[in-house]
Amino acid sequence: MTEILLIRHGETDWNTERRLQGHLDIALNAEGVRQAQALGHALRGETLDAIFSSDLGRARQTAQAIAAGRALEVQIEPGLRERCYGAFEGLRHADIEERYPREYAAWRGRELDAVLPAGAQVAETLREFAARAVGAVVGLAVAHQLRRIAVVSHGGVLECICREARGLGWSAPRDFDIRNASINRLHWNGNTLRVLAWGDVAHLQQDALDEVDRG
Repeated sequence: MTEILLIRHGETDWNTERRLQGHLDIALNAEGVRQAQALGHALRGETLDAIFSSDLGRARQTAQAIAAGRALEVQIEPGLRERCYGAFEGLRHADIEERYPREYAAWRGRELDAVLPAGAQVAETLREFAARAVGAVVGLAVAHQLRRIAVVSHGGVLECICREARGLGWSAPRDFDIRNASINRLHWNGNTLRVLAWGDVAHLQQDALDEVDRG
């Protein structure tokens, strides 16, 4: 049985611009660094048996803040990457809608097998991405069989995992938030995932951030 602390990376400038990142390697902005430090501060009293991260810089930066002061190395797992969006990557949502209206509508409509236009890389369908994301997170729990692990990933991965754990199909509207640097707790019992708590951002409230700044 494993408790999984599933964490989205801290804020990037592209998050604030609503620019799609996908596999592009975008660093945290100043606020994202601050969020990551607050996250590490909030978790320092919790025992973690391992810390895993996507190989993209924004996730690795966030994971390193959790690892600070611990005798743990961040273990890189490329399967935790965000979805590959092909030609959508690097574009703002409004620009995607203007250039690729049909594909944009299919993406926003969560069509499982919709094919997005290729860019530098071939885009993943939602079905392909969801299978990879769930397989990566569950695979870590199965392979390592540790009591509590932190997994730092991306918004799309968090949505896949939450839907899987709640049995919420992709046709259902999303009724949960996916916040930068949020703490989301799940339990893996050897067969299924279950959400214990979702969307904890208490450590990102102003007084908590101020305490980190004073440190």
